[in-house]
Amino acid sequence: MKIIWEMLVTLGVALVAFFLLQITIQSSIVVGSSMLPNLEHGQRILVSKVSYKFHEPERGDVVVFVPPTGGTSEYIKRVIALPGDTIEIKKDIVYVNDKPLEEPYIASAPHYSFDKIEIPPDNYFVLGDNRNNSNDSHKGWTAPRKNIVGKAWLSIWPPEDWGVAPNRDLSEQLAASTN
Repeated sequence: MKIIWEMLVTLGVALVAFFLLQITIQSSIVVGSSMLPNLEHGQRILVSKVSYKFHEPERGDVVVFVPPTGGTSEYIKRVIALPGDTIEIKKDIVYVNDKPLEEPYIASAPHYSFDKIEIPPDNYFVLGDNRNNSNDSHKGWTAPRKNIVGKAWLSIWPPEDWGVAPNRDLSEQLAASTN
């Protein structure tokens, strides 16, 4: 009887752990080259699905979301502008609220322009780190808050890429440029 009880307790603990993991994290695979040089095609990352239960996405966060353009594949991009921010891309520079964004983490500067807009409520302007090879908000859409699955947390595959996801705090940079 004791062995049956121990097996049931072990099974119960395993089921609770399984369901907790299912509601708090998910594994995503990077598809394509839009996040180079920071995330590579085929790289597997863990996504925190609870991060944004406690706070909203921030500039610099790498997020996984369902694109508003349709389809079933999730996208992985970097949040550049928040609801209410203005965004503009001109002469190879991204401007957030009329301040140039320093981006040492990107593959190369964007070779396109994007007319100044204000980001609508509950939406985020997202760009791939490989600015010139990414289907992202410069194509005329934003990522609705309700479509954001979570924040990239850990890189888990391949082993040589293990580590914390390449999130950046861009808010401090923008605040520092006003001083």
